[in-house]
Amino acid sequence: MKLTAPRVVWADVAKDAAQRLENAGVSDARAQARRLVEQTSGYEGGEYFGALTRVPTQRQMAYLDSMLARRLAGEPLQYVLGRWGFRDLDLIVSPAVLIPRPETETLAGLAIDELARRDPLGGLAVDLGTGSGAVGLAMAMECETAQVVLTDVSAEALGVARANLAGLGRAAVRVSAYQGSWFEALPQSLVGTVDVVVSNPPYVCDDEALPPEVADWEPELALRGGPDGLDAARRILTEAPRWLSPGGSVLLELSPQQMDAAAAIAQAGGLVVEAVHADLAGRDRVLQCRRR
Repeated sequence: MKLTAPRVVWADVAKDAAQRLENAGVSDARAQARRLVEQTSGYEGGEYFGALTRVPTQRQMAYLDSMLARRLAGEPLQYVLGRWGFRDLDLIVSPAVLIPRPETETLAGLAIDELARRDPLGGLAVDLGTGSGAVGLAMAMECETAQVVLTDVSAEALGVARANLAGLGRAAVRVSAYQGSWFEALPQSLVGTVDVVVSNPPYVCDDEALPPEVADWEPELALRGGPDGLDAARRILTEAPRWLSPGGSVLLELSPQQMDAAAAIAQAGGLVVEAVHADLAGRDRVLQCRRR
C-alpha cells in the first residue's frame, strides 16, 4: 500500500512561521506570524480560525516565504505587509513614511475633537508633514464637514498619502495635498484661515540612539529634528499665528522631555499654551496651543 504524505494546512504554516520568528528573537512572534498568514491567505479577522484547516497553494507558500525572509532580515512587519491600521483606516505604508503608531492616534483624536468643537462644525485643518496621511485622512473621515490639507516636503511620502487618499471614498473630495516644507507648501490664500494645524514632526535629537528596526528602515527625514529635536516644532510654532484663524489651534506630537521648551517657543511666538495631553501610556505627548 502506498502512503501519502500528510497535507500541510495553514495551522502548520502559522506554527512554523511563529517558531522561526521566535528563534530570531521577535518578541510577539505568534501575533506577527498570524498577520503574515492573514495577508498571504486572504483570511483575516474572524475568518482566520476557519481557514487554519485549509491547504495553502504553492504560490501562497512562496509569497509567505518571501515576506518571512524580509521580516527575519529585520524589516519592520508594517513594511513587509505594506499596510497598517490607524484608527478606522487601513493605510498603505512603505519605507518612504513613518510607521503609524498608537501615540499618533492620540494626536489625531485630539485634532478631531477640536474640529468637532468648531462653530460652525468642522472648519479647515492642515496636517503638516503628513507622511502616510494618517492624521489628516482620519480628520477627513471622522469630521464630515472638515476641509483638510495635507503637506509633505518628500515627494515619495506625498505619493503614499495620495494613494491612501484615493482609497478614502467620498471624504476624499474634501482633501487636497501640496508638496513643500511646512507652511511653505500652503497657498497664500490660506493665510489667517486655518482652524487647526496638526503635525507629528521629526522630534528625535540628532545624537539620540534608536533601535535598529527604526534607524535602519524608517526615513531619517521624518525622525531627526536637529540637536534638540525641536527644529521643525520651532518653525511650526513660530509661523503658525500668521496662518491660524482667530482662536485657531496648533497640536504637535513631541517627546515628553521637550514639552517645556516647546511651550516656551509657542509663547514667545504669540501663542497661548492650552494643554499638554498624555498618550495611552500616560506620557506627555501632545502640545496644544491657540492663537490669541
